Amino acid sequence: MSVRKLLIGTLAVGALLAGTALSAAQETVKVGVIVPLTGAFQSNGRQISAAIKAFVDARGDTAGGKKVELIVKDDASVADNALRIAQELVTRDKAEILAGFGNTPTALSVAQLSKRAKVPQVVMVAATSSIIGASPYMIRTSQTIPQIASVIGEWAPANGVKKFVSIVTDYGPGADAEEWFAKTIEAKGGEVLEKLRVPLANPDFAPFLQRVVDEKPEALFVFVPTGAGAAFMKQFVERGLDKSGIKVIAMSDVTDDDLLNNMGDPALGVVTGGPYSVHHDSAENKAFVEQFKKVNGGMRPNVVAVGAWDALDLIYKTLDKTGGDAGGDAFVEAAKGLEIESPRGPIRIDPDTRDIVQNIYMRKVERVDGELYNVEFETYEAVKDPAH
Repeated sequence: MSVRKLLIGTLAVGALLAGTALSAAQETVKVGVIVPLTGAFQSNGRQISAAIKAFVDARGDTAGGKKVELIVKDDASVADNALRIAQELVTRDKAEILAGFGNTPTALSVAQLSKRAKVPQVVMVAATSSIIGASPYMIRTSQTIPQIASVIGEWAPANGVKKFVSIVTDYGPGADAEEWFAKTIEAKGGEVLEKLRVPLANPDFAPFLQRVVDEKPEALFVFVPTGAGAAFMKQFVERGLDKSGIKVIAMSDVTDDDLLNNMGDPALGVVTGGPYSVHHDSAENKAFVEQFKKVNGGMRPNVVAVGAWDALDLIYKTLDKTGGDAGGDAFVEAAKGLEIESPRGPIRIDPDTRDIVQNIYMRKVERVDGELYNVEFETYEAVKDPAH
């Protein structure tokens, strides 16, 4: 064979292989999932990873006629890492959708990239109200702090509890919780005697709890990040506050479903507000919990797992609507107004804000069949973020 014919043949094969590779790439939608598998928020990463495993096992890896490839990366709970990883995912790995974001700083750090590159950014956890405005391509499937804090602030005085001290972790979500609880309860005739903020890094609640003893409120309003509730309850008991008559009426993170059994009897009777309990009575939740436990060695899901599960459900359903088009404008437009029957109950993406609308439940820790659960006893339906 002549050199010329060999060269032409080689070029033809090369072109064919390139075309095949391009076709394969076009038939795959890559989703970069940026989560804190290490660092201060690693409990969020653990729940997200478990939810991804359970979802793909149940639903498969295709949507909109295309294969969905999930690329999970650890940001170690650090905002700068999240931005660097997001840039690599978009430019090197050709990710068309970004998801995850286990805390507010990581979500905000990636928002400008999402905005400039027109990449959908699906927030599974971060709950500070204002972050949704940082990118027109951001959609949230978790919760917002004002949604929950305002409901608690409405419920408490209506049920005879009006004098509070608030204790929150000192970062964006904590500031939201403090503001919206105080604003709502004061409008309903209640009072916040003192507002206390605990450092995010290496929190020690003891000196703040001593100030609670001095103030003698009827109840404590508490917000701490997911995973920190056990430490708070331990110190609450160590200071003898569990026998003081001071109630704990808190955001749901204080009695995380996955950690609740380890808290033991001191958690009994704690009242919280939140969008999900593993004890939620619905067919969708029973199937979700069974699937989650089956795939993850009996591990209990919490609200973070549900936010991740619903994020993937949203991504799949939106790709089905767009025929696999993950372009920012097409994807976000298709996701607006999307309704999902979630394990937590009905949820909807507000078409005006791209934020989640959902039920908020008041719950009380009770022992059921030998285990501790957040048992829902009152429902506030279709709650929007009041900050919007």
